[in-house]
Amino acid sequence: MSVIGGVWKPVILFHLLGGTLRFNALCRLTPAATPRMMTLQLRELERDGIVSRTVYAQVPPRVEYTLTPLGRTLEPLLLGMRAWGDQFRAGQPVTPSTASGEPN
Repeated sequence: MSVIGGVWKPVILFHLLGGTLRFNALCRLTPAATPRMMTLQLRELERDGIVSRTVYAQVPPRVEYTLTPLGRTLEPLLLGMRAWGDQFRAGQPVTPSTASGEPN
């Protein structure tokens, strides 16, 4: 659980499901997180092999993050969490089959 635990890791991973993003784009998508917190969370995800970091030697420096194949295996879990949250916020009863995004 520590691999994806925390406030911002699931949010970061969900945004990366759409593809590669630069650091500033991730910061704009999560305005409540400080840049320092984003850096710490991304470093932990990189250390755990969930996210890949690519640095381009140019001025200004460009850094991109993408999900690794291991990180892609979290997609069903992240989508299930989103479905559960959507149902919970809508006040609908949440059951295992509806939370997984599968039809009843």
